[in-house]
Amino acid sequence: MRTNWRPACVLVTVTVLLWATPTASRTGSRHEQRSPRQHTREQPPDYRADCGTVIDGSKVTAYCHNPYPATDRIQLHVECARWWDVDADSAPVDLHPAGYAELTQRCWKEIRAVWVSHQPQRAAAGT
Repeated sequence: MRTNWRPACVLVTVTVLLWATPTASRTGSRHEQRSPRQHTREQPPDYRADCGTVIDGSKVTAYCHNPYPATDRIQLHVECARWWDVDADSAPVDLHPAGYAELTQRCWKEIRAVWVSHQPQRAAAGT
């Protein structure tokens, strides 16, 4: 009789993943026992614009929208596939709340990687 290893491998993988997953069943952890003073020192969340990229041959376009109440400085970065092709970075753009921007860059040949960097701007105190 021949043994089918696929179901056994799946069972072992699922068992290991369930066993290795951390659980939050403990109460009163160190994070919950902070003093009120420590809660006020925590940094506010970073608001980053939502960006999507579209690659069309050797040209890439990033479409960004900022749904948050703080300004986000965005910049498109393109890494070209060929060693002789110069990588490109767009100029940084301040994307204000409810703002929309399109950033475009290109390589001479193929594109290896594309990403958008974010530098959320802190809101001024009292505004």
